[in-house]
Amino acid sequence: MPELSLSDGVTLAYDERGDRRARPLVLVHGVSMSRRYFHRQLDALSESHRVIALDLRSHGDSSKAETGHTIPHYARDLARFIELLGLEQPVLLGWSMGAFVVWDYLHQFGTGEIAGLIVSGEAASDFKWDGFEHGFLDLAELHSAMSDVQEDREGFLRHLVPEMFHQEQPQADTEWMVAECMKLPVGPLSAILFDQSVRDYREILTTIEIPTLVCWGQHDALLPVSGAGDLKERIPHAEVVIFKDSGHCPFIEETEKFNAVVEDFVGRL
Repeated sequence: MPELSLSDGVTLAYDERGDRRARPLVLVHGVSMSRRYFHRQLDALSESHRVIALDLRSHGDSSKAETGHTIPHYARDLARFIELLGLEQPVLLGWSMGAFVVWDYLHQFGTGEIAGLIVSGEAASDFKWDGFEHGFLDLAELHSAMSDVQEDREGFLRHLVPEMFHQEQPQADTEWMVAECMKLPVGPLSAILFDQSVRDYREILTTIEIPTLVCWGQHDALLPVSGAGDLKERIPHAEVVIFKDSGHCPFIEETEKFNAVVEDFVGRL
């Protein structure tokens, strides 16, 4: 398992597949998840691309840190990660909270060094702001979630993981997914859960001028599929693909279609 060290001593774990001369495709996971969720993309997409999946700070096998658990800090970690690996004109794929990370990267560093963007299952915000119907948390629900994390993190995760899928997953898969989530300590989980839940990227999205693909599961129980249409209206020239047999994880539930859609999009850049 390769690792990269950041300036504050944090190491980021990652997996890499494919020809280093090919177009880089960087996969960024959701809150409390890990790079392992992309195991069905690493080998399949590496036939045409240099595929890299990383663990954000304190997630998965990356080193554990008490600080830095905000979306803007994760975005700066991603920028340093791209710099250290020498990635030129990569495509960034952000799933769930990972979309916030790549949007914040573009906000801080611009789009000049990025070839394209893929978003899977994330609205412009998770919060139910006045006039914004595509989030899934209001203040009371966020408070309840954070309390659950403090009182019974494993119980919270055992409820969350099955909610991400339209079809019931094999028990063995549920177990490793929960185990990956449990690698994120309670303190960092509470910090990033709050921070990501109140982020609002509605205005930032209108400034994205690079090619963008939006992937969304029709049966996403966490974020309503209406969020995909909202992104299409906000992001200039965005394409939307709806996965009719998926929940929050189309890259797992409809792997072949998801990989084909990504291949087609990246191939057209």
